[in-house]
Amino acid sequence: MCGSPVCSRATRSPRRNANPACKALGSVLTEDVAVSVPHLPALLTRIEEISAAYGVAVPTVAHAGDGNLHPHVIYDETDAGSVARAHAVFAEIMHAAIELGGTITGEHGVGRAKASYLADQLGPDVMALTRSIKSALDPLGILNPGAGI
Repeated sequence: MCGSPVCSRATRSPRRNANPACKALGSVLTEDVAVSVPHLPALLTRIEEISAAYGVAVPTVAHAGDGNLHPHVIYDETDAGSVARAHAVFAEIMHAAIELGGTITGEHGVGRAKASYLADQLGPDVMALTRSIKSALDPLGILNPGAGI
């Protein structure tokens, strides 16, 4: 990026307009996933295949230079089948990123939306270690209750 205010506005506008554009299509389930830059084409191909398999639109915005993708799963929140397909698509995208050696989060953290995929990425040993550290620091379980760690 050039750093000038004009250049900054020009390069940010498409990314900033992606969310409103996707929300105009329906409800949106979005998060971020990341892979190494050489794996970006494979992950984009997987997202396209998953989208086609479920018949669910998944426009994807990226910070391509660092391998960070923001797939936007579009669905109809009033249709239970559409909601179920959206969550299945979301899960498959998380697993695709992991399978390609990437991560379920590139910049936004795991949060509650992706907590169920953390063990798939880290494995049981790291999750057990994480739980033991949390238990040592929070023996009463009062910090971040219900977070699933």
